[in-house]
Amino acid sequence: MTRAVTLANLVAEDILTVDNVTDRVGIGTTTPSAQFQVGTGVSVYGNSGIVSATKFYGDGSNLSGITGGASLSAGSGAQRVVVTSLTSGTMTSAATDAELTYNSGTNTLSATTFSGALTGNASGSSGSCTGNSATATVATNAQGLTGTPDISVRNITGVAATFTGVLTYEDVTNIDSIGVVTARAGVQVGSGQSFGANGPTAIYYGDGSNLTGISAGISTTKYSPTANAVINIGLSTAQHHDLTLTAGITTITCSGGVFGESHSLVLTQPSSGIATVGFSTFFLFPSGATPSMSEGGSKVDLVSFVVKRVGAGGTQLLASAGLNYN
Repeated sequence: MTRAVTLANLVAEDILTVDNVTDRVGIGTTTPSAQFQVGTGVSVYGNSGIVSATKFYGDGSNLSGITGGASLSAGSGAQRVVVTSLTSGTMTSAATDAELTYNSGTNTLSATTFSGALTGNASGSSGSCTGNSATATVATNAQGLTGTPDISVRNITGVAATFTGVLTYEDVTNIDSIGVVTARAGVQVGSGQSFGANGPTAIYYGDGSNLTGISAGISTTKYSPTANAVINIGLSTAQHHDLTLTAGITTITCSGGVFGESHSLVLTQPSSGIATVGFSTFFLFPSGATPSMSEGGSKVDLVSFVVKRVGAGGTQLLASAGLNYN
């Protein structure tokens, strides 16, 4: 009879098993796989000195060759953040020269260089950001931005801006500037250029018919009255008036006009016959004497006058005549 059989007679086999063939002892198991095995969770390998268990409890301060972890406090200030590529084994000297630190007191994560896509919210009051950012939903202070991205924003407030390409904007209802606006090549409104510059001189383009208070050159009118007609010269439509007369009597009057305007009136006699010319009381000549115009033979006379008064008091034209320019 073997010793195993003798011990088995003392206690139940499923409680204590001693195998003298393999020199193994089992408690709670009938088939111990190690020199000493308790149940299925603890095994002791005597020759190698290995103790295997699913969990260990108690004081492990006298153990060597293991890393027991680090004790971190929420208010302990600067701490190390361990980043490792290890997937197994132990880290006995990891993060001894780490460049990534976390300060729990100021809630700050610091590193020498950040690389890759930035997503989420980014904010701060100092420093700079370079590279590509996929999404930066909040940036209260962005400095040193570089690259060629497309940026869509609501409002831009700054000290100065420089654009090297074409600035295109839609739905702008008002441009407010408290300083000087400089457009070096001119300003275009609609499809054509409206005004530009030739050195210090401004140049205007397009239709100026709606402008007031300026003289845009001299406009002229021509009249060819029939015999014995009264000719009404429109002072508001032209500054120079040309009358080719017909034999008979022609009376000249006027309408419109603005104080201070200067006008000229050229009278050309017919080549045959005589045209007698008279003037309305609007025309005031020197010494109150109306001159006698030239007669016949295609002679030319010139009457120049300045508008002295228009309106309720009656029109007054200060006139002088040059005769027989033929």
